[in-house]
Amino acid sequence: MKELFPAKQVMGFVFSLVLTIVALLVYYLDMSFTAGMTVLLITAFIQAGLQLVVFMHAGETEDRGAIYTNIYYGLFVALVTIFGTLLCMIWGYI
Repeated sequence: MKELFPAKQVMGFVFSLVLTIVALLVYYLDMSFTAGMTVLLITAFIQAGLQLVVFMHAGETEDRGAIYTNIYYGLFVALVTIFGTLLCMIWGYI
């Protein structure tokens, strides 16, 4: 019967709830902008990784290398786009 209980998914769900509560505490504890954004960014990235691995089963197939390569490539493109936009529009470099 133990193999029928989805312990990994339940623990992932509980951890997601904890991360959500931590993110809500940023608002309720009235943190400074810098501290609040740091906590929110960290919890957001942990939450995204948790969702990919636990609930989307990213590492459970035979082509997990291709899946993780695509995730890293997408993350790279997103970061280049974000920092390129900041570089041109806000920091004044053209």
